[in-house]
Amino acid sequence: METQALVKEKELIVSELKDIVSEGQILTEHDALYDAGADRYRKYEKAKGKLKNPLPAAIVYPESTDEVKELLMYANEKDINVIPRAGKTATEGGLENWKDLAIVVDGSRMDKIIKIDPYNNQATVQAGVKLQDLEDELRKIGYTTGHSPQSKPVAMYGGLVSTRSIGQFSTLYGGIEDMVVGLECVFPNGHVSRIKNVPRRAGGPDIRHIVIGNEGTLCYITEVTIKIFKYQPENNKFFGYLVNDVDTGVKVLREVMTNGYRPSVARTYSEEDARQHFYHFYEDKCVLIFMAEGPKGIVEATGQGIEEAVDKFKDGVYKQVDSKLIEDWFNNLNWTQQTIDDEVQGMIEHDRHDGYTTEISADWEHITDIYNSVIHRIRTEFDRADDITMLGGHSSHSYINGTNMYFVYNYDINCVPEDELRVYHHPIQKIIVEEAIKFGGSMCHHHGIGKYRNEWTKDEHESAFYMLEALKETFDPKGIMSFGNIYPVQEGVKYQK
Repeated sequence: METQALVKEKELIVSELKDIVSEGQILTEHDALYDAGADRYRKYEKAKGKLKNPLPAAIVYPESTDEVKELLMYANEKDINVIPRAGKTATEGGLENWKDLAIVVDGSRMDKIIKIDPYNNQATVQAGVKLQDLEDELRKIGYTTGHSPQSKPVAMYGGLVSTRSIGQFSTLYGGIEDMVVGLECVFPNGHVSRIKNVPRRAGGPDIRHIVIGNEGTLCYITEVTIKIFKYQPENNKFFGYLVNDVDTGVKVLREVMTNGYRPSVARTYSEEDARQHFYHFYEDKCVLIFMAEGPKGIVEATGQGIEEAVDKFKDGVYKQVDSKLIEDWFNNLNWTQQTIDDEVQGMIEHDRHDGYTTEISADWEHITDIYNSVIHRIRTEFDRADDITMLGGHSSHSYINGTNMYFVYNYDINCVPEDELRVYHHPIQKIIVEEAIKFGGSMCHHHGIGKYRNEWTKDEHESAFYMLEALKETFDPKGIMSFGNIYPVQEGVKYQK
């Protein structure tokens, strides 16, 4: 229960916010504040109504950069934690509140598509524009964003950029960091920075990357300009194979990438992970899939390169599958707000969890070692291993020098909801992170650090943490932005452990 003094402090904050924005831009309804108290990392505990971390004083919906500026300056002066939000699809605790005094600054009303510029192949949007909405407008003129995370129907550009998002077609188009041309952001002291839109420059360090992936810890993103691409779905080709093991799948991926081909999708799934996606044809095997897109000539050449790579490792390939099965799967891959709502309802009604993930990356030499070591450690060291109903993984984003591994795990929950994180989720994630770092990989390929991997931030960056720490000290010296994200804080240990 909140003390009377804390209640009065929150009431004062709400009153003072009305001097900055209109009353209709401030939300203090309890259920909305409870929903804002945590993201998808603690989704089971949240769904069961057992969250114990502090609720924010209010959710504020700015409608302009100037209002964001005034809100941040106010919070900075009053030492109030600011939680930037856009889209609400965070998975690593980035939206969770750990401070008694906090406000959520939600960018969803900054939702204007400012300009679509097909001649220069770029589009400029406010932070609250949904990825799907921009994609729909681009499709009308034969273009695409090239960005398609599963959260595409609900994700917004402020969140996509701040979390260093990646999409399902990244092997061709890249991650969001490869798509951002320029942007506008606001710092806690009220300074507004605009990074201009140019194809490249050598004017010192690339300052876009101070903002991209900052997870709300340094600034608030208000506007983004991104590249756009010609959309040529009539040329798309799909390829699917059953393979005997993860190692064979990874070897084929490597062969395709190091030979210079860029399929938009290149994935391999372990047997258990394949079962939940391809149950109708996986035949207890691992699954390897590709999609080639773009101009017809490039698609034809890419398809030939894929077939040659598969043939090179044919001893580990069980059979080819009908390409229509792969195409149908892709067409139904993205989840919507209804998917999220159904998932929450399922957790309310049942004591089980489906769909936790921890994604890491490494070079080609070590990615399979990490996969095998993680699976072995979880099966033999995790004291609730008997409760696991699915444990596997897939590689879904590849590069010339390596790939990622998306570990996926489901389990029955045999503890009270408020202990689920500490008993199940965090111990499993801990093993995955430890193995990734031990083999020289990254503990976070695209979901970010949030609040639940921050205890390994220094291990992740080692001597380069000096640079990361200096950014926080410079741009947010009072520590009011996204308290607990990326940077480890002692006050957060009680929520983590």
